[in-house]
Amino acid sequence: MIFQKHVSDRLSHYIEEGRDADLIELHLAKCERCRTEYARVRAGIAALDGLSLMAAPSTIWDSIESALDVQPKRRAVAIARLRWAAIAAMAALALACWLFLRPVGWEVDGLTGSPVVGAKHIARKARVAPGEWVETDVRSRARIMIGRIGSVVLAPNTRTRVIAERSKEHRIALERGEIRAQISAPPKLFFVDTASGTAVDLGCEYSLRADKDGSGLMEVSKGWVAFEWNGRESLVPAGASCRMYPHTGPGTPYFDDASDTLKRALAHFDERPNDEELDAILSLSRVRDTLTLWHLLSRAPTADRGRVYDRISALAPVPAGVSKDKVLNLDPATLSLWKDELAWTW
Repeated sequence: MIFQKHVSDRLSHYIEEGRDADLIELHLAKCERCRTEYARVRAGIAALDGLSLMAAPSTIWDSIESALDVQPKRRAVAIARLRWAAIAAMAALALACWLFLRPVGWEVDGLTGSPVVGAKHIARKARVAPGEWVETDVRSRARIMIGRIGSVVLAPNTRTRVIAERSKEHRIALERGEIRAQISAPPKLFFVDTASGTAVDLGCEYSLRADKDGSGLMEVSKGWVAFEWNGRESLVPAGASCRMYPHTGPGTPYFDDASDTLKRALAHFDERPNDEELDAILSLSRVRDTLTLWHLLSRAPTADRGRVYDRISALAPVPAGVSKDKVLNLDPATLSLWKDELAWTW
């Protein structure tokens, strides 16, 4: 299974050619070791792309050779070492210059109207630095380029702030409004903070709508997104959505093609768990809706946990290594193993 194997030897082909993208992105979402290796490979490629080639003056080699009073063989070795030292010094200087001179902040495009960046209205382009706000009114839209990993489009009446612009953390805060994010990066590099939790990108495209009070909705169109709040987490794959609630964080995710009756029952259950709504959810669930049921294992009252287990096991075979006792006790390794197997149906 792709979840069990490291993908270090396939990362270069993935970055440069997009080879095996779906399987590798799923693995990166689970594997810290491969995420670290991915970040190293990306950083190395980015540094090389930023370097400009410099030619050393031809006279430098003549002066080096004339200064060496050694035998021919030893002279050749010494000259080779000096050449490599000079090249390394020039590369380091070029990299330092590139890091020093690169623009600060992210680029912002005014798509329509006159968005505000920092304290200024813009018509076309600007840059936004950490700590600054980007805001649209009823007639404007804007796009923020998130470094080299993607972009975020702000719908009208949206206010967001750049929190962090670092190699391992690209973070914004959405105070209100709606954004659409398109990110192509290893998992857990791009974050969106809201009043009800944080959207953690796992390599995806999604829209996120949020109000100041923490209510909102996340809809994923590609890849996966995790929404986290105070230890509570919802994993949302492509084609699924997740509501957000004030003071309780992420709701239970559901597929967009689920029945309207199931969606209504789930919304009521998220706000106030009760047997009537749980009965409706269990009876209306399809194989694909094990996404919802798997999340309910840790959210339903303890006395109802067995009913949720029984419904999942009726819809999909229980894999080896998953026991009912461990599931009912919410054993993390067991729940993770079962999720990985169920995810093939999601």
